Amino acid sequence: MTMTISPTMLRVEAMRQIRNPYTLAFTLAMPVAMYLLFGATADYASASAGNGNVAFYVMVSMAAYGTAVAMSSLTSLAATEAKQGWGRQLAMTPLGTAGYAVTKLLTAVAFAALAVLAVFVAGLLTGAEATDGWRWAATAGIILGIGLMFGLYGLGVGLFFNSDTAAALASISMTFFAFFGNVFLPLDGVMLDIARFTPLYGFVALTRWPLTDGVLTTGHTDPLWTLVANVVAWVVVFGVLVAVGVRRSTSRR
Repeated sequence: MTMTISPTMLRVEAMRQIRNPYTLAFTLAMPVAMYLLFGATADYASASAGNGNVAFYVMVSMAAYGTAVAMSSLTSLAATEAKQGWGRQLAMTPLGTAGYAVTKLLTAVAFAALAVLAVFVAGLLTGAEATDGWRWAATAGIILGIGLMFGLYGLGVGLFFNSDTAAALASISMTFFAFFGNVFLPLDGVMLDIARFTPLYGFVALTRWPLTDGVLTTGHTDPLWTLVANVVAWVVVFGVLVAVGVRRSTSRR
């Protein structure tokens, strides 16, 4: 009888990632450090921003970034392990392939939630404010819910590229997308027009929605449907990447 979840493997997998300095640096330390640098300690941190202040705006952005990195990097590791035959080996145990996949997904979600919690606690302690308490909960829910899309991206990268570079490529590419996706720095003009087509733009803009109602720092407003369309389009692209990666990894055997 196969098991869907193994508490033992879940604990082992969690501890393995906690001991991994790469995981801790990119999924936890970096988002918090960037919030403290660009949000908490900035002169404009207490300035009004929509239904809160600038510190809250930056906090949400960094929490969303940390979630994207956690989901993409950890699921890329799962894909590379599967390519190396670890999944087939586990299939001979009571856990089974499905249990292996669920364990990896739960680990990625847990680290994403930990990244959100770390940044939100830092925000709470350093003056991040929203006009209503529900905006904190709504923002966290949107981050973790829509952030699952980057699990697909990580799987695709892990299946498509060399196992030694997949995890690094997944996290580094998220940083690249963040710079050009209006996440780290407010963009305007042509750069903003380009940003609207990047993977992180729709995701991060939706996480900011409880705070900004779609209003940008430039004064323009993003219609909700355009942000949803961005997310849906990139989910399709990531799904295609996974399908191509599966076919490519199968052809190598």
